[in-house]
Amino acid sequence: MTFSTSQKGLSFVGWMIALALIAFVMSTAFKLVPHYLDYMSMKKIIESVESNQALDITTVDDFYSYVGKNMQVNNIQDVDLNKALKVTVQNNKFSAHLKYEQREPLIQNIDLVMKFDQQFSVGKP
Repeated sequence: MTFSTSQKGLSFVGWMIALALIAFVMSTAFKLVPHYLDYMSMKKIIESVESNQALDITTVDDFYSYVGKNMQVNNIQDVDLNKALKVTVQNNKFSAHLKYEQREPLIQNIDLVMKFDQQFSVGKP
């Protein structure tokens, strides 16, 4: 049986392993979070089409133009709008399908892959 006087916490090797794990998790988070923030901004931009009464967004080209301008304002550069967003008009509503993936290198030939796929039904303003 060991007494509390002989228990002194983690050893040096234990601390190094713990710090390496924390560094790995933080590094991974720093690579993933910006892409998820861009995705959340894209969702917000697309959903704001309906509520923005000041703009006259009536065609698919107007929709793409509005989203493209807002992507510039929000500094979203990693997403190719023409490949990621497909917009059609159905029953006086825009049907937008946002689908793309982002790859972020992790270690040598191992990549983190984030897939984003969401369907929107946005009324015309």
